[in-house]
Amino acid sequence: MSIQWYPGHMNAARKKAAEQMENTDLVIEVLDARLPEASCNPMVEELRLFRQRPCLKILNKVDLADPAATAAWSAYYNAQEGVSAYAMTTKKPGDVARIPDLCQSLAPHRGVPTKPLRIMIMGIPNVGKSTLMNALLKKKVAKVGDEPAVTKMQQKLYLGKNTILVDTPGMLWPKIALASDGLMLAASHAIGSNALIEDEVAVFLAEELLARYPALLTARYGFKTEGMDGIAVVEGVAARRGYRQKGGDLDFEKASHIFLQDYRTGALGRISLETPETRAVRLARHQAEMAEKAARAAAIAAEKAANAARGKRGS
Repeated sequence: MSIQWYPGHMNAARKKAAEQMENTDLVIEVLDARLPEASCNPMVEELRLFRQRPCLKILNKVDLADPAATAAWSAYYNAQEGVSAYAMTTKKPGDVARIPDLCQSLAPHRGVPTKPLRIMIMGIPNVGKSTLMNALLKKKVAKVGDEPAVTKMQQKLYLGKNTILVDTPGMLWPKIALASDGLMLAASHAIGSNALIEDEVAVFLAEELLARYPALLTARYGFKTEGMDGIAVVEGVAARRGYRQKGGDLDFEKASHIFLQDYRTGALGRISLETPETRAVRLARHQAEMAEKAARAAAIAAEKAANAARGKRGS
């Protein structure tokens, strides 16, 4: 299953962000701590690297993520030039309060009256950018909602006298290369519901949890996971919760919705859907698949050319 979601306003937002990047000193990229690289927009990387802007990568919703995985991701990002990682949750004012100093350390030449520090906050939909803006400014300046693509317009605000914040709409990218990325984003509520089938996303999530967190499934729903696949997990949720359709059949659709909600709210426990190691494996597998596909296409093209040449000689 390949999930793609790129509403029209995101293309306009990308163009606006490209223009704004020239007048930006630092990028804050808000990531979902449960899936940092899957939630890292390659367009953001492209724009900031072109202008050589440093980046504070905020691993948000850290309270929902596996602490060991978060530690591994922090080390991964901190090893990159011009990048600093900060794992936090907007639920803790103390976490938010550290951000200005972290930003200043990445751009020490800015932040004075004659040279204000200009920060652009970027990230995918529903990752917590607007909540972060409101928490930083200690007032409601950005619309917040539990749906992707709530913010649709760029806005500029002042954090103190010498810091300017630019909030941007949540942006995905035109084509999500890895199918697993699209499914992780969908499971984590970063993609509009009109672009996905919840049943399929729930089965994917169940397969991931069977592989990495089976004990959390048992603790939450009370069934043993041995011998189960993703479909059986969702059916187990339906059976345990008594979700049935008229006629007595299990209500798979309702169970899928509740299962996804349990993950999104943290009711299942602290879960990360990827680590640097699993990310590397997925990328290697994808590259091998792309190479194989290219080789097949080249072989077909060569065969067609050979057939065409033989046809010409025969005529």
